Amino acid sequence: MKNLRALWRLFYFATYTINKVGQIIISSLILGQDIRRSMKIRQYWARHLLPAIGVRVQKSGTPPDFPCILMSNHRSYLDPVVIVHDTKVYAVSKAEVAKWPIIGFGAKVSGVLFLKRESAASRKKTLEGIAEKLREGFPVLLFPEGTTHSEPITASFKPGGFRLAAGENFPIVPVAIDYSTKEDHWIGKDTFIPHFFRRFGQPEIRVQVRYGEPIWNDDPLILIEEAKQWIDSALIDISKHW
Repeated sequence: MKNLRALWRLFYFATYTINKVGQIIISSLILGQDIRRSMKIRQYWARHLLPAIGVRVQKSGTPPDFPCILMSNHRSYLDPVVIVHDTKVYAVSKAEVAKWPIIGFGAKVSGVLFLKRESAASRKKTLEGIAEKLREGFPVLLFPEGTTHSEPITASFKPGGFRLAAGENFPIVPVAIDYSTKEDHWIGKDTFIPHFFRRFGQPEIRVQVRYGEPIWNDDPLILIEEAKQWIDSALIDISKHW
């Protein structure tokens, strides 16, 4: 039963995602490229897809619709989908995602900046891209821990996005996200298909996401400290309320 459920959900995920990517491509060919329209289609995709494959999202706080950097802890490759469910945001993702079947192409056409974490040149270019999107009026999503993990609170944060926010006077919006069981965390070398069949064969996956209030400061260290404190506190509270 579990394998059949997972297989059906994988089939649905693939076909529905192909459908929405095709919609973005066709609308771009007919009406011209418009990233806001593409993000709207992507948001519709996430809002329909998540419940269809058994993901139950509990949200609190107000998702931002203004230029800011969302700083979130990182549990799973599903995290960005949960967040684009609520926001029309540019996400920053590791470069390997661009090569994933279906998902990678969908990301390219709907607002994702790709980062080669081991490359200083790529990190510099990505920060420049983030600054450009912020000036254009978009929120941008970053996972400053740089990787997924299952620790109860956040790991150390990479400072680049905080320095940018401090220097350009853009706010940080802290985001806390967690799942009802650590088995839903997508960490280490766990690959897509084995993880999908192991977890999406379950009746449901429960996730909570909380959005904090904007934080401004011209000192990146203070931004890091305040964002980390808020996220850590929210994660501890989430763990008590499943």
